[in-house]
Amino acid sequence: MDKPIPKKEKNLRMLKSVGKIIACITMLGAVIIVIIEISRARISEESLSFATIDKGTIETTISASGNVLSSSELMINAPISSRIIDVFCKNGDSIAAGTRLLQLDIREAETEYQKLLDEKEIRQQQLLQQRLNDETYLANMQTNIEISQMEFNRLQSELLNERHLDSIGSGTTEKVRQCEMAVTTARLKLEQSQEQLRREREIRQSGLRVSELQFNIFLEQLEASRKRLDEAYMPAPQSGTVTFINDSKGALVSAGNHIATLSDLSSFKINAQVGENLAENLETGKDVIVKIGKETLKGKISNIGAKSEGGNIAFDISLEEPSHPKLRHGLRADVYILHRIREDVLRIKNGSFYKGAGEYSMFVKEGDMIVRRTVQLGNSNYNYVEVTEGLALGDKVVVNDMDGYKGRREIKLK
Repeated sequence: MDKPIPKKEKNLRMLKSVGKIIACITMLGAVIIVIIEISRARISEESLSFATIDKGTIETTISASGNVLSSSELMINAPISSRIIDVFCKNGDSIAAGTRLLQLDIREAETEYQKLLDEKEIRQQQLLQQRLNDETYLANMQTNIEISQMEFNRLQSELLNERHLDSIGSGTTEKVRQCEMAVTTARLKLEQSQEQLRREREIRQSGLRVSELQFNIFLEQLEASRKRLDEAYMPAPQSGTVTFINDSKGALVSAGNHIATLSDLSSFKINAQVGENLAENLETGKDVIVKIGKETLKGKISNIGAKSEGGNIAFDISLEEPSHPKLRHGLRADVYILHRIREDVLRIKNGSFYKGAGEYSMFVKEGDMIVRRTVQLGNSNYNYVEVTEGLALGDKVVVNDMDGYKGRREIKLK
């Protein structure tokens, strides 16, 4: 039979159990505190970049992308359909007017031009023959009219004689009427021949003018063929720098294909593009800021494309300093079209964090911590971004890339 446990011993055992539980709870709390303290992120304040919220004026802008181009470019197209045999220049070469760019196969063009020269000789002879035929035909008609005129004059003389004889009783009335009939008939024939000569002369002159016009059109075609042949030797029409050339030897090119570009690299412009949904903000003469690296240049919209390509509208910008030393053909440029002025607004320095108007999650300094806030940003220019909600004057905002701390609401500074 079991021996009963004394009450004093039971109380002692209970105290030991409670003590163990309290010790475990204490140890667990300490572990949790340690874990929380260990898990709390820390970051060096010196490694962060801060932007302070201030108040001021913002000239809001519309962002676009652009490229530096020569302000004067000459697009050179293939004058004939041919094949590239050789290339004498490369991109970047500075050349003088007349320098040969490349060599095309011109044998077919030479054959065509020679055929046209032969045809010119034939057409000249045909035109000369037509002139001679017309002159001969009209001269024969003129001779016949002169003969008819002489016959008419003779008959008139006979009529006068018969009338005289009739007046003195030596002639007859019948003879007079016969002479009058003959004179009338001769006069009508003469008038008919003269009218026929007039019409024939007009017809022949008109036909000759048509033939001469056709010959002149042919001469223009011949001259165009000669120019194409001359251009097929591909001489540079002006001095400049080669910024593009088709250097594919053996490649077939069609007449009109872009084959080379000559640029004047002493003066530049910006060719930019903006989404067609923003096209209504484009206007010739509107002020523009262009950033190339750390350089800021001023300009104005000088030309706007007439149609959309790939959802974008292209436009050109003329620069106040088109010969700025930092300008290089083909460089990428950030373009800011000045839109409107907003005064006395909260603003933050523009930076890589800004991706357009909308909601942002940003860290703000509070004592020895940086705390995440939801912030609304509005329009911008190349210097500032408008703050519409979530930040106050004087707040210091982290502008570093904080993607590595997406899960943190706050971070302790050290």
